[in-house]
Amino acid sequence: MNDAILEELLRARQSRTPCALATVAATTGSVPRQPGSKMLVYADGKTSGTIGGGKFEALVVEESIKSIAAKKTLLKTYPLREDKPDSFGAICGGEVTIMIEPQNLSAALFLVGAGHCSLAIAKLATDCGMYVTVVEDRAELIENFPPPTNRVVANSAKFISQRDWSDDEALVLVSRNYELDREALAAALKKSGAGYIGMIGSRRKVHRVFDALKQAVSVEKLKDIYAPIGLDIGADSPAEIAVSVIGEILQVLRKRKGGHLRSAS
Repeated sequence: MNDAILEELLRARQSRTPCALATVAATTGSVPRQPGSKMLVYADGKTSGTIGGGKFEALVVEESIKSIAAKKTLLKTYPLREDKPDSFGAICGGEVTIMIEPQNLSAALFLVGAGHCSLAIAKLATDCGMYVTVVEDRAELIENFPPPTNRVVANSAKFISQRDWSDDEALVLVSRNYELDREALAAALKKSGAGYIGMIGSRRKVHRVFDALKQAVSVEKLKDIYAPIGLDIGADSPAEIAVSVIGEILQVLRKRKGGHLRSAS
């Protein structure tokens, strides 16, 4: 893969920018590009790289946009011969099979705070295939999070306010004190369209945060917050808390009831 395309793809995935990777998977006869050639296609039709240009490439861009919307990988063959009714006027003489792979299909987790519980949650979320971003205003702590975690040194409330959120994203507040979580939650309730918002802490802390926000936020909105965070499994250590939290996030984002599988019909 071209280094520039790879770097751009990684940036797009880290920022969760909807896009698809179109790759020349196989060819026969005379064709403009060889197997392995790649093009990155964004949801708005912008592209990076090329797989041949012309009408053929324009058709691949159209299919890529559809694939992004459908969130489904596509394998399609394009004839580049005049004797084929669906050759769209191409005269190269060969045939090209393109694999179109939509990116960013997995859920994303945004962690506010970089303490022990946050690190444990990030590790488990990564193992579950989620895109993980940690937001922390102390640069020295955020270095504890290894790749592929996306590390952002910023004020959490400002980060939340400036970002557009989607329903396949989870926002988890696990910062070091009450005030930071209160400010972050206030920002989330004003702006966030995340599918899951949760906050760690005791019931006393949760009530205190909610009481501080009641004048500016409706009770109905506060009811949508998962706090104290996690499933009731008796979690104690950071690793156990991570299991509790990720279990709840997956349940909510996937719209499942939870419970024991043995009880399912």
